[in-house]
Amino acid sequence: MADGGFSLGSAEVAFRPSPKLIRQANLTRFMAAWDVQSLDALRARAAADPEWFWDAVVKDLGWHFDTPYERVLDLTEGVAFARWFVGGTTNLASTLLDRHAEGSEKNRLALIWEGEDGTIAKFSYRELFVEANRMAHALEALGVQMGDVVGLYLPMIPQAVIASLAVAKLGAIYVPMFSGYGAEAVRTRLVDAGVKVLITADGFYRRGRPVAMKQVADEAVRGAPSVQSVVVVRRPGSDGPVPVPVTMEPGRDVEWQVIRDRAPDSPLTRSVPSEHPFLIMYTSGTTGRPKGAVHTHTGFPLKAAQDLEHAFDLKAEDVLFWFTDMGWMMGPWAVLGGMAAGSTVLIYDGSPDYPAPDRLWQMVDRHGVSVLGIAPTAIRGLMAHGSDPVKRHDLSSLRILGSSGEPWNPEPWAWFFKEVGQGRCPIVNYSGGTEISGGILAAFAIEPQKPCAFSGPIPGMAADVFDDDGKPAPPGAVGELVLKAPWPGMTQGFWHDRARYLDAYWMRWPDVWVHGDFVVRDDDGFWYILGRSDDTIKVAGKRLGPAEAESAAGAHPRVRESAAVGVPHPVKGEALVVLVVVDGEADPGLADAIADAIGQNLGKALRPERVVLVPALPKTRNGKIVRRAARAAYLGVEAGDLSAVENPEALDAIRARGVSGA
Repeated sequence: MADGGFSLGSAEVAFRPSPKLIRQANLTRFMAAWDVQSLDALRARAAADPEWFWDAVVKDLGWHFDTPYERVLDLTEGVAFARWFVGGTTNLASTLLDRHAEGSEKNRLALIWEGEDGTIAKFSYRELFVEANRMAHALEALGVQMGDVVGLYLPMIPQAVIASLAVAKLGAIYVPMFSGYGAEAVRTRLVDAGVKVLITADGFYRRGRPVAMKQVADEAVRGAPSVQSVVVVRRPGSDGPVPVPVTMEPGRDVEWQVIRDRAPDSPLTRSVPSEHPFLIMYTSGTTGRPKGAVHTHTGFPLKAAQDLEHAFDLKAEDVLFWFTDMGWMMGPWAVLGGMAAGSTVLIYDGSPDYPAPDRLWQMVDRHGVSVLGIAPTAIRGLMAHGSDPVKRHDLSSLRILGSSGEPWNPEPWAWFFKEVGQGRCPIVNYSGGTEISGGILAAFAIEPQKPCAFSGPIPGMAADVFDDDGKPAPPGAVGELVLKAPWPGMTQGFWHDRARYLDAYWMRWPDVWVHGDFVVRDDDGFWYILGRSDDTIKVAGKRLGPAEAESAAGAHPRVRESAAVGVPHPVKGEALVVLVVVDGEADPGLADAIADAIGQNLGKALRPERVVLVPALPKTRNGKIVRRAARAAYLGVEAGDLSAVENPEALDAIRARGVSGA
């Protein structure tokens, strides 16, 4: 029976939850337990009293503490460095894995993995517990101690999940890296984090072709002196390991399976202070090197669990599948949050439409997926194949759809809702960030939904929209998305860079987090994200800082300087375009060669859509490139105030080579 009706229109509600959905929802149970009458009332109470709310969340989730905390929130060091669950000791693995594996749920399916070649592996909570303990012992034997940093440069395979849990069990810290990164992007993160052990794989398959990883890892490690050991996973497959060349360096490289088999499987979970770090998640900004957002045992996983329970209504009997990578926030988010609920998490290492356009829908059918998350970019790509691939499969297991990474446009949203969700599944539109540990805004499963919109803030996120004067913006007015109170998932700063963290989020208005998104609310109270208010580029939902792309361009010997900008793209949402000034005369093929160099450094997924050779870049008097103006000129749109641009003639040349002049 349908849980809602469909009526697409920018000002019309497209979905209304059924009384049954509302009655059985996690959030309804939570509100009843605390005598809160509505979701808006819960939002208001949580914003006014964060200590009450997060204490209630911890108790509701059954979060395990070896030593009970003495205080929920400590603001001694200011809002930007709020401390949570002070005096308590815990380990995220105790709540996410150990309690299920050692209890009555031990035989429940925890993890399903499917590879692009059709290989499938499954782990119960007990089996995953044994594997994580073995690898924790193995890493300890390699010298990994509490507080050490371990890099994970792996495809989306079971070992990526096992390794992350093993590192957490030791009280060490892990750095996940996108499997498509090139050597320079990997090296930057290894060096900045001071990685001691790198775990990588021989390779993976993409669209049937083997892709080497170990060779990339070797090149990256050559410039990262902190790396003492490299653990190599032979990616499982129906025909054996990936057929790519692998060279093992004696004394440094070890095989995952070898050290796993030597290690005992006895339980090993170190108790750590509540605020002990377990994750450095790198995210690109508009300037400088990537930022390492530091997350704690009671931060990121707690926020992920709360979001999935409250916004997505995730339950223990659900099968959660989010099409993502462990190198992006949504990978660890889905795994950790899903396991906190005792759910089954499906991960997939491959393309969504290979070897056939119905691959994704095959997996939903085959594994009984009930909560499906995917970026709008992927839906735009799958739409191109039409509805027949969807209709070939039984998708009746689905009850919740989710999306994140970028704004929707109406047509893909409607296709996802009607063709995939069959008009009965809500789409939980979800937006936040790496530094947030999850979402700020969501379209809740138990609230009415408009296409492309958010119904409001997630409880515990004191969100507002500020105008240029720091005052709440009225409905219809575009403003900055801000947060006026701390939350446990808030990053504890950037790795070894306290000042940069403060400058990124806290300097515009006192004690207010400025997130960097432009937002507008309509007269009915629905929220819409219009895009980034800074220069950060999002290619198919993957955040990329201009500085990283420009640094990669600079690896080509002919590049003098460059400016990376994001431009609209019908499938990816945004595409990367790099404006380049070169030394000497431009010859045929030079632009493509520079694009190849960027792709080689950052990874093929981040290769520019176009490299444009220009005579000069727009700059201020002090030499700062004005990317906003460069992007506008390329697109042939109004750039706003150009009074700071010292050489406006540079914009004319970009405009002539841009969208309208190309």
